[in-house]
Amino acid sequence: MTEPAMIKYIKRVFKEPNSSYFLFGPRGTGKSTMTVERHPDALLVDLRLADSRYRFSANPDELKDLVMAQPNNATIIIDEIQKVPDLLPIVHLLIEKKKGWKFILTGSSARKLKRQGVDLLGGRALKKTLYPFIAFELKKLFSLSEALLYGLLPLRFGQKNPAETLAAYISLYLEEEVKTEGLIRNYALFARFLQTMSLSQGSILNTTNVARECFVKRTTVNDWISILEDLLIGYKIEVFENRAKRSVSSHPKFYFFDAGVYHALRPKLVKDDHLSIEGIALETLVMQHLVAWKDYSSTKNDIFFWRTKANLEVDFIVFGELGFWAIEVKNNSKVHTGDVKNLVEFKKDYPEATSILLYRGKEKIMKNGILCLPCEDFLLTVEPNNPLYKI
Repeated sequence: MTEPAMIKYIKRVFKEPNSSYFLFGPRGTGKSTMTVERHPDALLVDLRLADSRYRFSANPDELKDLVMAQPNNATIIIDEIQKVPDLLPIVHLLIEKKKGWKFILTGSSARKLKRQGVDLLGGRALKKTLYPFIAFELKKLFSLSEALLYGLLPLRFGQKNPAETLAAYISLYLEEEVKTEGLIRNYALFARFLQTMSLSQGSILNTTNVARECFVKRTTVNDWISILEDLLIGYKIEVFENRAKRSVSSHPKFYFFDAGVYHALRPKLVKDDHLSIEGIALETLVMQHLVAWKDYSSTKNDIFFWRTKANLEVDFIVFGELGFWAIEVKNNSKVHTGDVKNLVEFKKDYPEATSILLYRGKEKIMKNGILCLPCEDFLLTVEPNNPLYKI
């Protein structure tokens, strides 16, 4: 493994709004690091610290006293805003004073704020999300083989044992974001649910089967999936139905947000097919790049998959203002004719789409009219506000 002992701050592609905004994202994505790096002179209220939490919980008006002493147009960072939601009405009041103060309110998710009925500043602050690194940000530091094993969460870089770091991350995330927030009653069952969901990674979501494996009701599984989505650690993608010429599936697919987190959650079984697991990790890695690209871009684009009742499937369909792509991911070093079959079928229905197969080889080739690209090369070019790929 070639992991460096230390890495310098890596510039993020996240484009910051000019006005006040919420910055949500899973723990470990670098929200605090990025905001402080960009605003070294900002007033920082760090609610991760117990003293700060107690201080502002006891007297939220102290925030007003602090901010009123700041010059016009100053930046104020409130880290982990969901830990003291009573500060939000104060922030609202301060924004209304129109002194040009810019508030950056970070948090792991808006779920707790929503559950407590807190007004998210009445639309006066945009809601943005920060994701794990993408290859374009890392450039020469990006290693496909390491990303498949350990993912791209900033916290795992520079660690001597990234697998251990991820295991601890899972434990802490469950402890702090789920258990202590009172989102569930049975912590052990929820942990089993996470492992069961990891076995469904990249597959059609069958909540009945998941419920059976976890010994809970199907409605409970649906609630728990909603928690994963609200905490931004899991995504569902829907089937592409636009101008459908064939009968398509009605069930979504599910992914955890990071390939390393997927690996850390997935139980290790004696009969594991390691190539298959690596293939799912590769698909996850592509998915997390597409999600970051979509949300970081200023135009509207959506991500789907295509699956017909006849079991023809294409992993990802990206459709929006920046273009229309059909993307299939294969964990092969060579491309076989059968690998592009589903893309050929999709192109019959949607000839205007750019069809791409991503694989583990080193050469760019054309197979049956389908462009086949090395996956690593493709990921390194995924840049927000630019088309995914131009032929």
